Order: sequence, then C-alpha cells, then structure tokens
Amino acid sequence: MSPTTLPAAGPEHGHVTFLGAGPGDPGLLTLRAVEALAHADVLVAEHEVLDVVRTHAPHGVAEVHTDPDPSGGPVPGTGTPQLAVVDGASTTAGVPAVRDAAHLVMEAARGGRRVVRAVTGDPGLDTYAAEEMLACAAAGVPFEVVPGIAAAVGVPAYAGVPLRDAEGADVRFVDARTASDRCWTEVGASDGTVVVSTTLDSVAAAAGELVSAGRKPDTPMTVTVAGTTTRQRTWSATLGTIAQTLKQAKVLPSPDGGRPVIAVVGERSAPAQRDQLSWFESKPLFGWKVLVPRTKEQAASLSDQLRSYGAVPHEVPTIAVEPPRTPQQMERAVKGLVTGRYEWIAFTSVNAVKAVREKFEEYGLDARAFAGIKVAAVGEQTANALVAFGVKPDLVPSGEQSAAGLLEDWPPYDPVFDPIDRVFLPRADIATETLVAGLIELGWEVDDVTAYRTVRASPPPATTREAIKGGGFDAVLFTSSSTVRNLVGIAGKPHNVTVIACIGPATAKTAEEHGLRVDVMAPEPSVLKLAEALADFGLRRRAAALEAGDPVTRPSERRPGSRRRRSTTPS
Repeated sequence: MSPTTLPAAGPEHGHVTFLGAGPGDPGLLTLRAVEALAHADVLVAEHEVLDVVRTHAPHGVAEVHTDPDPSGGPVPGTGTPQLAVVDGASTTAGVPAVRDAAHLVMEAARGGRRVVRAVTGDPGLDTYAAEEMLACAAAGVPFEVVPGIAAAVGVPAYAGVPLRDAEGADVRFVDARTASDRCWTEVGASDGTVVVSTTLDSVAAAAGELVSAGRKPDTPMTVTVAGTTTRQRTWSATLGTIAQTLKQAKVLPSPDGGRPVIAVVGERSAPAQRDQLSWFESKPLFGWKVLVPRTKEQAASLSDQLRSYGAVPHEVPTIAVEPPRTPQQMERAVKGLVTGRYEWIAFTSVNAVKAVREKFEEYGLDARAFAGIKVAAVGEQTANALVAFGVKPDLVPSGEQSAAGLLEDWPPYDPVFDPIDRVFLPRADIATETLVAGLIELGWEVDDVTAYRTVRASPPPATTREAIKGGGFDAVLFTSSSTVRNLVGIAGKPHNVTVIACIGPATAKTAEEHGLRVDVMAPEPSVLKLAEALADFGLRRRAAALEAGDPVTRPSERRPGSRRRRSTTPS
C-alpha cells in the first residue's frame, strides 16, 4: 500500500486518523492531512484548530468539538480533558454530554465511519493522543497517525529564531507545566538551546527556574504568543529581564495571561539576529485588520493577496444583487443566444455571469449553449467565473481590466468576417455607458440588457459597525464610488485613524465628499494593484517607525487625534 493511500475502514470498527493540525497557520497542514480530512465522516477537533481543519472536511461532516474543562484540568481519574459532544446536524440540542476523548473517538468510528481526530501541533507531542491511540488499539479500532508541525518547532521558525546552526548546538524541549525539578536541573546545566512551552503569566517563573538551575541571567530569551497566526507577537529580552519587559510592554498583568506561549532560551534568540530573520512579523501589513466592502465571492482573490501581506481581511457586503424588475428583456436575450442572434456576449462582472447561468439553469441549458458565440470577460475574476461555468472566454483585456481596457482589445465589426453584427451585454442596472458607446463606435449593434439590480445591502452586525466607526479597522479598501456611499450608508463613516485606500480618482473624490481623507490610491484601476499599493504604504510606514526608533504599531493602535494629516499618496 502506498503511504498516501487511505486504508479502508472496517465495517464494524471504522478507522481513526490522529492528525496534527500544526500550531495555527492553516497553510501548515500537510498534503496527507488534507487528504485524510477530505475523506472524513466525523471530525473530532480541539477548539483551537477547528477552523483550521474544517475547511478541508466534506460539507455536512459531523463534528465533535473537544472542550477542555473550565477549570483547565483533566476529568478526575482519567487523565484526559473533558469533551463536549456537538451533533454536526444540530447544534441547538440542550447541554452537550461530557465524555472522555478515547470513548468519543471509538463511538464515532462505529459503523465503519472514518474519524479524523485533530490535535494542535503534532500527535506525537500531544499530552493525551497516545492514551487515545492505546484505547483504540485495545478496542480493535484501526488507526493511523499523520504528523503535524509541532508548535515548539513551528513557532520559533515564524518568530525568526533558528534552533540550530552550523555549530550544531544541543536543543532541549521543556513543557513547563509538567517539568520536574530534575528536568530543570538538566537544562540549566546545559549550554544548548531550550524551547519552553508555557503560558504568558508563567514565563517569568520558567526563566527563574532556569537561572536557579545555573543559566546566566543575561542569556537571551524570546517569548512568542499566538505563533504562526496574524496575532503573533514576539518579545526579546533575557532570563533576568523578561518579567520587566512584559510589564513595560503592558502585556502583563492581563486576564489573558493563561494563553500558551513558546519561549526560546539561548544565543540564537539574540535580538540582533532576530531583527534579520523575523520574516513573518515584518510583513508590510502584518496583523492589519482590513475591511473589504465586497462579498466573500467577489473578494476571494483580493483577500488572498491581503493575507499574503500579513493582513486579516474582513469582508462586508455593501450591495445586494436582485433580479431585474422586468425579466422579459433578459429572457428574450437568452433565447436569442440559442437561436443565433448574437456574434458576441460580453460579461462585465461575476454577477452578470451568475445571472446568465441562473437563467440557463431555469431553461435547462448549460455551457453548450455558447457554442458558436464569442465570449468576452472584463477581467480575471469574471473569466474565472466563466471557466467555472464551463466556458473559456475568447477575449480578456491584455491591459487594464475595465470597460475601457476591454474596448482597447475589441475588434471592429467587419461585414466580411462577422456574419452577425450584434453583441449581447448583460449587466447591472447602474452600469455606465462606456462599453455600449465604445462598441457602437466600433460598428457593433448592442443589446444592452439589465441582468440584475444592485441594491444597498443590509447593515453588518453591530460589532462590525462599532469597529468601523470606533477605529477597530486598520484600513478599508474602496473599489468603487458605490462602495463608499453604501458602506457609509449602512455602517457609518470609518474612524479617522483608519487608512483609506481607493481604486482610482473617481472613488477617491467620492470618499473625500463623504469627509474621508484618502491615504492610498492604486496606480491603475485594479483591485490587486490596490492591495499592492496598500502593502507599499504599510512598508513605508513600518520603515519610518524603525528609522525614528519608534515601535511598529498598526493604525488602529494609535490614539485618537494623534494622526497627522497626510495627502493622497499614489504608490
């Protein structure tokens, strides 16, 4: 059997995969982990990694959430954490039953079901996974182990702290919660690198243990919280100064002091070295909460790009799409597609593709109805929506992704080579006339059809509205004038500490008319160029803070009124 071939589940006992979900970054799941999740019937996951793994599980998979005892301790006499059972089909049933992990896993596997038991980090270093595996073995439940990236290894890598170098120093791993006096004595007597798993409010105590065991107080130390996520934060100090460092940074005392951290002790964690190797926290928009006023479908590629810069995108729809008030015009046009009325059909948005696709499905048609018709798409996202429908566009602008860019590449009507002179243009009710006028100028007849109406979306949740008006977002990306008007209309005006980024001059003008100061403008009207311009802005802002000797902060961390007036800065 190939190592990547999933074993068959037994008819009685099923099969269990113990899977390491890594330290937090969803991108650190292994290919084998994704494969196992894709075939899961039941998902048993710790709360910390549920969002990381559920994305790759089949739609409708039953979920069992492991839920630690509120007191933080194991169930008496079992050595395992308490688990809350949540039925994947209905999460509204009363108080969940409390069982131990091993019994839940085996119960879930009955009837030949495939169970994925996901743990934080790596199963080999998990406190309870071995006990659950032994229980499966004793009950005759077949299982496999899919290793993951251990937090003790992955977090230092994201913090820019190498654990070994060419000198090959010793590396010791210590869990401060279970370490014995003998363990502290051994690592204290060593001069190697020590990786300590502990909690934020116990870091100083762990440092004290190492000093008492023989480590020098001036030994460098880094402490990283929320490692490998966009909430990651790292402090550099020494064993003797870490308590004061965390106090001066106003990290402690804190009600969140119980959060897990990874501390690295040794010369390789020296600040001078970390300044050069801290690749993750030095991303241009690291930790920035960026408001994207588009639907999740529209914002997919834009949000992915923002994440690559270290940002945390938050999509808020500002428009809702509804059918046209008089659908007869759209119905006639779709019938005209089938009867050969058109030479071209031009799609100027993903919503236009969706509207035509829905009308096709209503009539029992599919992509084959486009046979013999040339298809144009205004840009990449629209082209991708067509490809998902089974249609490869014949024309996508080679330059600017806009109506003007489409006209640049559109061929003029030629009565010799073009048997039909008509173009079907399904679009929004509020679309501009640029494309229609340009096509007519090129000699084409245009059926300009309202395929859908755009209306203002419902207001976002109260917490989102408060974050918008109260400065909870670091930046907002406006991709059109309507997104400015609609966002202000449904949620209020963004706070003056929020960086305002606009896709072009017309959008910037609308933003200024609403009392907003524009900080960033895309060099060309493209959402990807807009994200790139915001990243350049963040990079310059970070460089200026470092040059001035100031701490690097996000815009939302600035006090109200501390923001200096800035002019529009095209990047």
